[in-house]
Order: sequence, then structure tokens, then C-alpha cells
Amino acid sequence: MYSGSTLRNKSGRVMGVHQRIDRRARRDLKQLLGKRQYFPTASDILHFEGLNGPDGIKRKSPGQDEPWHYIDPTDRDDNALRQMITDHMRNLTNALVENNKQRAAFEASWLAHAITDGLTPAHHYPLEDKLIELRDGEGLETRNTRRKKLVLPGKNRRHQLANNWEFWGAKGVMTTHFTFEWGVATTLATARLSGTSPSSNDLVKLNNDGFLPLFDDSLHRIHALKLYKEFSRAGWTRRLARETKAQLLPEIIRTVTLAWYSCAQKAAARTSKS
Repeated sequence: MYSGSTLRNKSGRVMGVHQRIDRRARRDLKQLLGKRQYFPTASDILHFEGLNGPDGIKRKSPGQDEPWHYIDPTDRDDNALRQMITDHMRNLTNALVENNKQRAAFEASWLAHAITDGLTPAHHYPLEDKLIELRDGEGLETRNTRRKKLVLPGKNRRHQLANNWEFWGAKGVMTTHFTFEWGVATTLATARLSGTSPSSNDLVKLNNDGFLPLFDDSLHRIHALKLYKEFSRAGWTRRLARETKAQLLPEIIRTVTLAWYSCAQKAAARTSKS
């Protein structure tokens, strides 16, 4: 999702989708936590978005330690993002137990970013496979300069131009990705969201099964909407705008809230035992 230009810390405060989701999720979390239970504020969490977030890494050090927030909803063995989410949740819980407020804010922010991207339809496209195809078998680790990220290679000049048009041209792979996320950003900018708070059933399932089954449920519900498929075919339609406001964004916000709540509850349980 769009998180600002990553040129400065506050570039996404107005139009940043990640920032808006984090603020709303933090507000919903407040209703679930006890008054004395600590959790980073929205302001502290947003410090690690935009330039200081995962998207900022892509600009600062291309191809080096970049978080890869893509997932195939149809492949149960595609667990890289799930493991990343698990790691952030463990680190956030530990930071809360240790009262390490700066680390807690960082982990809360990057956890929310990973979940949001993972539930974003544009991130369900098999981008890694497509990049390897267009780069003649070269892996993602070879995209280690800005030029290599922006300019695709080719066997000759004509082949290179064809590859870059398929990626960056009208209705190209990355152009479609960016324009879909911009459509979400413009829709969210004026949206009055409802139904974002976790239900009592969500909390029971979280307590019984843990977070990842809830994440998977949300992933499959969003994938079933086929929003990205429709956008690729017809552009930004009224149905897309309606489903984004009514289904996609509330689902993402609720899932982020549940992840944070799970960490807060585990931290509180561990602290009470010590």
C-alpha cells in the first residue's frame, strides 16, 4: 500500500494508506486494552512508517534486506510473509515485556505494514516469478542498485525495450500495481469507515487458535473479492471503490488491531507472572 513518497518522514500523513490504517487500528485497540496497559501511541508507531518504514528501505538500499511482502493466497506453502509476521509479533511482545518503547513502536509499525501489504490484492500477484522471467532468470538479490531496480535487462535493445514496456508501460506489471494502490489511497482519503473493530467472535478465535488462522481467513476473504483481477481488466470501477471502503479496508484494519492486541495480551500475561 501507498505510504508516502518516502522522501521525508511526514510525506504520507495525509494520503498514506498505511498511516491511516495504523491510526484507525490504534484507536480500535484502545477500546480493547485496559487503561493502564501500555502500547505505543499512534504517533510513535507512525515514526517508523514512510521514510523510516519498509518502503523507505527500498529507496535507501535497493535489493539489500528489503522486506518482501507478497503472498500467494492459493499456496498454503507460501510461508515467507507468515514467518515475517510471526517474527515481528514475537519481537513486539518481547519489547512490551522489557518496556523497550522505541523497539515496541518499531515492531508495531513494521508488523502492521507487513499485514497490510499481505492483505492488499496487488501483493497477491506473483511479482517475484515475473521479475525472474523478465530478468532472464536472475534472482531478486541482483536488483541491488536503483538502476537495476528501474531498468530491466534484455538480450538486445529491442528485447530490453519490450521487457521494460511490459513492466512499466501502460497496464504494465508495476504500473498496474501502483495505480491500484493509488486508487485505494484516493478512496480512503474521503472514506468514512465502519465495521473496523474486532468482534467478540474474533477475540475468541484469537484466544483459541492464535493470530495466523485469523490472518489466513482475512487473506482468503479478500482474495475471493477478485478486486485486483477486476482492476487489471476494467480499471477503477464503482464496485471497486465500494468494496474497498466496505470490505477491504475494514478487514485490514481489524486484522492489524488483532495482531497488536495479541501481542499486548501475551506481554501482559508474561509480565504478571514475573
